[in-house]
Amino acid sequence: MAESTTVGVLALQGAFAEHLAMLRRLGVTGREVRLPKDLEGLDALILPGGESTTIGKVAVAYGLVEPIRQLIQAGKPVWGTCAGMILLSRDVGNDQPLLGCMDVVVDRNAFGRQVDSFEIGLTVPVLGEPPFQSVFIRAPRIRSAGPGVQVLATLPDGKIVAARQDNMLVTAFHPELTNDDRWHRYFLSMVSPVLG
Repeated sequence: MAESTTVGVLALQGAFAEHLAMLRRLGVTGREVRLPKDLEGLDALILPGGESTTIGKVAVAYGLVEPIRQLIQAGKPVWGTCAGMILLSRDVGNDQPLLGCMDVVVDRNAFGRQVDSFEIGLTVPVLGEPPFQSVFIRAPRIRSAGPGVQVLATLPDGKIVAARQDNMLVTAFHPELTNDDRWHRYFLSMVSPVLG
């Protein structure tokens, strides 16, 4: 992996340290992003899981929303996991700060409360075999996706839990909480084919 590649991880709340650890393991420089200046020079950005309303409100307070939108519009790869998926969506059915960049409608807490968290092996064609052991914690799901959105994974009942639109990737679950680095490698391949 290229040390010259720098991936930012939004570090306002939630599971950002786990993403940074996975990036380190893959030989990629990770940077905590808390202020707009932290976005400068990034090759890509990860929006981690956590509490989407809190992350959104802090992002607004710190002036991060518009700079992140500009990063996406400039074509930089951005990956939202769990709460990050909510932030990237265009609609979640309630009033909270969103980036609104990805043409998906998301249901928050689609699988219930914390006690309803679960793990399941997902078939993900872009990752190959074996199935990816996916950790769902108060997870969202994609209720509907626009025509430009590629569905990457669904649950056995058809609920969409991973998708890609251009330079944006979303997963409803937490790949950073596993030892399997295939989602991170897939995201890095969006930055540069040699990184995947």
